[in-house]
Amino acid sequence: MITRPRRLRKTQAIRNLTSETRLTPSMMIYPVFVREGRNIIEDIPSMPGQKRYSPDKLPLILERAAKANIGGVLLFGIPEHKDESASSAYDEDGVIQQAIRLSKREFPDLTIIGDVCMCEYTSHGHCGIIKNNEVDNDSTLEYLARIALSQAQSGVDIVAPSAMMDGQIKAIREVLDANNFHDTLIFSYAVKYASGFYGPFREAAGSAPSFGDRKTYQMDIRNVREALKEALIDIDEGADMLIIKPGLAYLDVLKTVKENTLVPVASYSVSGEYAMIKAASLNGWLDEKKIACEIAISQVRAGADIIITYYALELAEWLR
Repeated sequence: MITRPRRLRKTQAIRNLTSETRLTPSMMIYPVFVREGRNIIEDIPSMPGQKRYSPDKLPLILERAAKANIGGVLLFGIPEHKDESASSAYDEDGVIQQAIRLSKREFPDLTIIGDVCMCEYTSHGHCGIIKNNEVDNDSTLEYLARIALSQAQSGVDIVAPSAMMDGQIKAIREVLDANNFHDTLIFSYAVKYASGFYGPFREAAGSAPSFGDRKTYQMDIRNVREALKEALIDIDEGADMLIIKPGLAYLDVLKTVKENTLVPVASYSVSGEYAMIKAASLNGWLDEKKIACEIAISQVRAGADIIITYYALELAEWLR
């Protein structure tokens, strides 16, 4: 009788062949900050290695993304002009509209996703219209739909509403369909928690609220069933894909949503997660490559079909 050890020694090739979880560049999306102006490439202090680009410099990073064969890029606009109604967000010559047109002209095969929100464009830094010193959900829907339509008219492939307003998916789907943008997909930030992990992003995008917080419209970090409820509502209203945000601290939520829905689900490894890894690696406290790969694998293992991460380009290179 031949006995075998409980664990067989495996070559790297065999480990790759038999692994239960697969990570590929095509399932990654890279967030990019686009700042109004010209000839701008500037560092983001709280996110070492990440930069803000003016539209004319955007092709430098888009070319790298295209060569890496990642799934796409998610664009965030940073305007010069901000006001209470976020008018720069739906201006046909706004920074994000310029970026979308340039991106699709120069890299037609690269999937371009536009973030649909108001916080980067409002003078108060909140994600909607303010009435009586609070964000008014219903008044905001018209503006979010206007932003999404403007991006679709500029050629975006996918719009990603992130304001967490009730009814935003329905409002956006209706206006897109009414203007014959039936093929423009909606990638909903269906589950977005009022998290402390967003700090570096708010510094990068200049989107910190000038008063109060976003707990009235973003989710309570203690709730899981609410996440599933939000996800199912958004699917019913017309969302094609869903985002769970943040990533690492909410893998249980990701798993719950994935197991109870039939659309692609993304996990967003947010700015605070990136900044923690970077800070620790720059201090020599951990192996950046190992940790970034391990976190990405954990997201896929929990059910992510898509990973939105500031490490997308590095991960694609490391996988090669």
